[in-house]
Amino acid sequence: MVLVGAVRDYLNRMLHDLNGMKVLLLDTHTVGIMSVALSQSELLQKEVFLVEKVDAQAKEVMTHLKAVAFLRPTGENINHLKRHLTSPRFGEFHLFFSSFLKPSHIQILADADSHEVVQQVQEFYADYFALDPYHFTLNLPSNYLCMLPTLLDPQNTQLACDRIVEGIAAVFLSMKRRPAIRYERNSEIARKVAQDAAKLMYEQENALFDFRRSEVAPLLLIVDRRDDPVTPLLNQWTYQAMVHELLGIQDNRVDLKNLPKVPKDLQEVVLSSEQDSFFKSNMYENFGDLGANIKKMVDEFQTKAKSNQNIQSLEDMVKFVENYPEYRKQQGNVSKHVTLMTEMSRIVDERQLMSVSQTEQELACTAGQPAAFEAVVQLLNNDRVAEIDRLRLVMLYALRYEKESPQSVEQLVSRFAARSSRWKPGLVQTLLKLCGAEKRTGDLYGNRDLFNRARNMARGLKGVENVYTQHQPLLAQTIENIVRGRLRDVDYPFVGTHFQQGRPQDVVIFIIGGTTYEEARMVAVQNAAQNGTRVLLGGSVVLNSSSFICDLEEIHRMKRVERSSISILR
Repeated sequence: MVLVGAVRDYLNRMLHDLNGMKVLLLDTHTVGIMSVALSQSELLQKEVFLVEKVDAQAKEVMTHLKAVAFLRPTGENINHLKRHLTSPRFGEFHLFFSSFLKPSHIQILADADSHEVVQQVQEFYADYFALDPYHFTLNLPSNYLCMLPTLLDPQNTQLACDRIVEGIAAVFLSMKRRPAIRYERNSEIARKVAQDAAKLMYEQENALFDFRRSEVAPLLLIVDRRDDPVTPLLNQWTYQAMVHELLGIQDNRVDLKNLPKVPKDLQEVVLSSEQDSFFKSNMYENFGDLGANIKKMVDEFQTKAKSNQNIQSLEDMVKFVENYPEYRKQQGNVSKHVTLMTEMSRIVDERQLMSVSQTEQELACTAGQPAAFEAVVQLLNNDRVAEIDRLRLVMLYALRYEKESPQSVEQLVSRFAARSSRWKPGLVQTLLKLCGAEKRTGDLYGNRDLFNRARNMARGLKGVENVYTQHQPLLAQTIENIVRGRLRDVDYPFVGTHFQQGRPQDVVIFIIGGTTYEEARMVAVQNAAQNGTRVLLGGSVVLNSSSFICDLEEIHRMKRVERSSISILR
């Protein structure tokens, strides 16, 4: 309940303390933050009868409604509010901002409130999307900027950094803590975000973050997605991660409109651990166990459905009517999970993902270049393997063997290019230039460090329970090093003089460039083990392989434009 609970607490305080019929005014960002945290039925219970975007064109006047505005404090939103206040449609305005409000913005709102309809102005720091108790995102537009060399687009990169700092600050303000800050040494953007966050928390808003707590300060660690490009390229085999990889999840919602034979009421479904008990229990289960659990749920529902058909008395009828809402909810839940499972099974079969994924896992987890080369060649020649899956295989091979066997990497790139109509082979080189061995800080393949080599050897002797889920993200190693006090200062320096004194009880790891649901699952499992350190994971977006490759495409395109511009200048 950590992150979700913090956001829900803010939203409940906005709505619960205000009696009477209400309208919610939201912007593009806060509509997502709100929808992730509260369901429509919960909003109705809080007497919210209308939800509008703040930039919508004016409609009829409704002075009987009280407007609750929950907005990011941007210049654009301030101008929209100014328009609302100049000609108010609602009887009262209660203004809540998700981050720091500038004095100049307060003055603009005060000048616009000539009708004196504004009742309160507050900052409620719910400036992030709390997807799960230990996982948050910022849904940063143009996420590729996070992996772009700053020189290519300095203005937009700075805007991305500012948004990341604001989101991180909101997380710590909602926790009522101020952290010691560390960052990944090899990442320019991680250093920039860490320094800007420290400046905000220890200088610009020092009083706001001064919670005067005596215990060990929490740790904020800023890392770069480019240090582990393998995790977002892999197929996934646990429920939540698999849905995102094959179908896509946005703000805990799955869009099924374009799938064949999907009923109208299932064209968009919600997957929330707060609102769906089955999903909460099974979101981290593997594909095989998930199928068995869905069958069990269907069997239980069918038993209940049969008992509902046996209505023989007035008492039975009253009981049925009382339980009907729960029955309908369960029916919808069964249909939702069966539909998702059916569609994922179809895609797995259609794209030969069992074979593809086995080779991916071998590339990620075990050395053996000749066998890996043959396995990838075989799949490149398989007509049933989708083009994106071929590209991912070549990328994973290139990341693993760029130093050991560069000639074989070139051969695979050429083979892929000969059969690809969608993707350019230069994408593989772009990946290596951004995320290759020379750029990385961590021990991605566990072959640099003595501890990691010993761990891999032990795992090899022990074997793996499931060949499809043997991969461990680099983040697992990072968390272990934090817990054991082995995170090296030379690789992850502190910002300023605010050092860690003792082992932190709370750690927030922010991945610039995006998290994955595989990493979120690993963090949840670590926290369930209760080793004395609680980890929260955040990122600029939540990636799957398609979105990660799209970011690479955008960077590849921008670099080509830059080269063309230089050639013209010459």
